[in-house]
Amino acid sequence: MSASRILVVRLGAMGDIIHALPAAAALKRAFPGCTLSWAVEPRWRDLLDGGGLADALIEIDRRSYSSVAHGWQRLRSIAFDLAIDFQGLIKSAAVTRAARAAERIGFERAQLREAAAGVFYTRRFHCPAAHVVDRNLQLAAHLGASTAPVEFPLPPGRAEGDLPAGPFILASPLAGWKSKQWPAGNWSALARLIHSESPYQLVLNGPPAAAQYASTIPGAAVHISSVAGLIHATRLASAVVGLDSGPLHLAASLSRPALALFGPTDPSRNGPYGPTVRCLRAPEAETTYARGSEIHPSMHALTPASVFRALMDLLEPCR
Repeated sequence: MSASRILVVRLGAMGDIIHALPAAAALKRAFPGCTLSWAVEPRWRDLLDGGGLADALIEIDRRSYSSVAHGWQRLRSIAFDLAIDFQGLIKSAAVTRAARAAERIGFERAQLREAAAGVFYTRRFHCPAAHVVDRNLQLAAHLGASTAPVEFPLPPGRAEGDLPAGPFILASPLAGWKSKQWPAGNWSALARLIHSESPYQLVLNGPPAAAQYASTIPGAAVHISSVAGLIHATRLASAVVGLDSGPLHLAASLSRPALALFGPTDPSRNGPYGPTVRCLRAPEAETTYARGSEIHPSMHALTPASVFRALMDLLEPCR
């Protein structure tokens, strides 16, 4: 098939958008000269704007009627040849339908997060890969793209806030689910170990909403930033340590040495994708994907000492 105007739909969140980047890059390579537009929530635009992969961003904020109306107007003003939904929700499938593309592509119903989304597609495909990145690549391959991961550009980010003059380890201590988080006391103990037994300093990054939580963790510097500031800080960090959340996926995509702390979720399905990331998970951890209101026991099982040793092992080739 041929396509000169392609719409990629992956509205959010950070890690999910990053997981769709290799497939989008593969599509752009498969259709030389095409114009690739990306439908995205405004808060994640810094992951795409200025990176060179998306030729245009169509921002859709469901909390704002004017944003939705403007986004719908833009979608309907472009004669897309192809619209691909990498999200698999009714809200994302509806965006592909609003685009009125000649072909609207998505996963088969059994693989959709909301099965009803499938009614909006003209074609559905089974993509059996275990990891989300490979599954997205398989979906793109049904349209003629390669399944081999290709390089994709990310924006440079921008300097925000203060960062240490010396080497530092960047940490993002919060995750979308409480059950995936690591206790605050463990972050403090890790900061003390890093300070006393290595040349590095622990820096806690988060959005403005995380400032109060980060300030309760003694021994670590605090870096509050937007997504663009996180990109900039990640590029500068000696290593990154974090949870099953977007900042670890960003570190993987930037090929930074990183340590991912996993508990109730399975890193083989949606963990950081790339050779520079090591996952640390207790052997007895059970995969539940339960969005609990308490930190999961398997996260408590990861001690500050074990995380510190894993970080130093990760950084050894760089020292």
